[in-house]
Amino acid sequence: MSRPRVAIVVTGSELVRGERTDLNGPFFAQEALRLGLQPSRITIVGDDPADLETALREGMDRDVCLVSGGLGPTHDDRTIELVARVSGRSLEVDEELEREIEAVSRRFAERMKRDYADFSSGVRKQATLPAGALSLGIAGTAPGVVLDMGSCVVVVLPGPPRELQELWPRALASPPLQAVLARTKRPSRRVARLYGVSESLVAKSLADAGGDGDGVEVTICARDFEIHVDLVVEPGVEARADELEAAFLEPIGDFLFGRDERSIEHLVLDACRARGLTLGAAESCTGGLVSKRLTDVAGSSDVFRGSVVAYANETKQGLLGVPAGLLEQHGAVSAEVAESLAHGAREHLGVDVAISVTGVAGPGGGTPEKPVGLVYLHAVGPMGEIPFRIELPGGRDVIRSRAAVAALHLLRRLLS
Repeated sequence: MSRPRVAIVVTGSELVRGERTDLNGPFFAQEALRLGLQPSRITIVGDDPADLETALREGMDRDVCLVSGGLGPTHDDRTIELVARVSGRSLEVDEELEREIEAVSRRFAERMKRDYADFSSGVRKQATLPAGALSLGIAGTAPGVVLDMGSCVVVVLPGPPRELQELWPRALASPPLQAVLARTKRPSRRVARLYGVSESLVAKSLADAGGDGDGVEVTICARDFEIHVDLVVEPGVEARADELEAAFLEPIGDFLFGRDERSIEHLVLDACRARGLTLGAAESCTGGLVSKRLTDVAGSSDVFRGSVVAYANETKQGLLGVPAGLLEQHGAVSAEVAESLAHGAREHLGVDVAISVTGVAGPGGGTPEKPVGLVYLHAVGPMGEIPFRIELPGGRDVIRSRAAVAALHLLRRLLS
């Protein structure tokens, strides 16, 4: 059984101009894969009517066309009228939808102390749908819409990611999309997350294992300085997937750190939580990036107690107790100072486990002995301690980001 194909059209001139990053295309693609559909293209298009019409025509030659954006009340929100044109449908006002949008708009007008008449034309515009379209209701004031064209089911959702994801379950429950999903079987998905290995070596390992195919699709992606491997397994070929997976991972198993979707910061926090340990950090060249990643995780406060961004030597001495003589003898970028920073963080923050980072992020400040990209890390806890030296390529931002990732993986090694 071939999987129904999906085209994704993401609209918004701000996306084409690079002012904002598209989050809806990847969301749609991941959801399509999860449901057993086959994403075939993601098109990002601006608000120009001719460009958008072309993208929609191309998208509607698939079994499903998922569209985001262009549903607002202004003149440049043209998605619905162009969906109607491409599908050959007339436009009609959905009176129930109009009442729903009007209620929200009237409350907004009252709060803003404005006349509702300022909003009425926009409300009618947003409630105007292609003939035969199914309204999914609203999130904000923009509606979700499903149109069954026979050969293609078109789903149009608002551009703001929160609104789109709020309406997505309603789209999934709609009869047209349910009919498409009934024609497919959901594949299973397996993940392997690796760190410290090159993408080319992972690809070679896959080739040596026989490569994918025969119902198993493997993608290898360098992401956030890690290698993420996904195996999409069609129903009925699990044994083939088991064999490929075992052969593929055997030579690179030492680099494997995760078999699920949890990020490295999630894994570190979960490992501390499972052992009842608290965590802190002392950062120099990373300027708080390690702490940011940890605190980006909701609920991290039950483990992570805080950090000291000790950029200047005086701060290293005054807040973390690094001896002046140590700094004079070895310099701020040294294994000895990294060790002292980690122990100082553990003591002064009152935590069980601490990580430190100090290095030369560039673009200046490097020497032949200590080049740009040289970073020292140190992790310490009740189970022992691990020093680590690494030389990282790239510009300042890349070096700092890579150093933060290296620090989190050093914590993982210590905790495991």
